[in-house]
Amino acid sequence: MVHPDARRELIEKVWAEAWGRGDVDALDALLSPAYLRHGTDRHPENLDTFKAAIVSTRAAFPDLATTIDETVIEGDRAAIRWHSSGTHENSFLGVPATKRRVDISGATFARFEGDLIVEEHVTWDPRALLVALGIISVGQD
Repeated sequence: MVHPDARRELIEKVWAEAWGRGDVDALDALLSPAYLRHGTDRHPENLDTFKAAIVSTRAAFPDLATTIDETVIEGDRAAIRWHSSGTHENSFLGVPATKRRVDISGATFARFEGDLIVEEHVTWDPRALLVALGIISVGQD
């Protein structure tokens, strides 16, 4: 069994490469080719779709900084609390650049098989992003 500290170090290293520098191929050291990411969409993302999402997010927010606040590892499970911030400099999901600073946070719950993560469930508030971009107002349904 892989030691929790080794898993934590790998998660931190790969997140810094992928989210921090845009080297999405670094994810191959952490995520299984059969990886599935469940989030706010009804359909899970596979590894290629997830990589493309990181690339497009970083293109829209070139100064994106993602910080891991806490990682808890128990057996084949990991819980990662994180926050991200960046400036909306280019179009994102059809929304023209607003030049607004965005701060969001969330949590990722991962399941390992062997050395690789095969599945993640990600939770965050997409409404917070829409409010930060000025697309919706606080209290709007």
